[in-house]
Amino acid sequence: MSGSFRPSVSKIKDVGTLKELCAEARRAGKTIALANGCFDVLHVGHTRYLQGARAEADILIVGINADASVRKLKGEGRPLQTEQDRALLIAALYVVDWVVIFAEDTVENLLLALKPDVHCKGTDYTPETVPERAIVKAYGGRVAIVGDAKDHDTSALLARLASR
Repeated sequence: MSGSFRPSVSKIKDVGTLKELCAEARRAGKTIALANGCFDVLHVGHTRYLQGARAEADILIVGINADASVRKLKGEGRPLQTEQDRALLIAALYVVDWVVIFAEDTVENLLLALKPDVHCKGTDYTPETVPERAIVKAYGGRVAIVGDAKDHDTSALLARLASR
């Protein structure tokens, strides 16, 4: 394997390319799941969430919030890692097929563009509290709550590191 071989980079796609890949996958009878998040500091909760999402379909797409979106959602000083670095980390996970960076504050436009069979959210949600549930239902998809109990969280991890 040469030093220039970087398979995780090839997993990072733009929305237009993903629409084509999704259409191709559907023609082949494959199901598609979408999980999303900031993934600023990768931890075991993220891994379990993505493993659970992968179990819901044949193909797992992970939407990564762009840097500006993370700043709005998490506050100044975040993200700690650039969107490209976060995307590369997620793309390197074997359970992930494709990664896309989205600029909006919510995943709604990505859901409408890709129409995944399953929209996966973590256990800090219930099927009734998933903000995008109406959009997913409207195009015929379903919502799945996946991962382990929300005992892991980046903000708590950062607070523990800062107190050392």
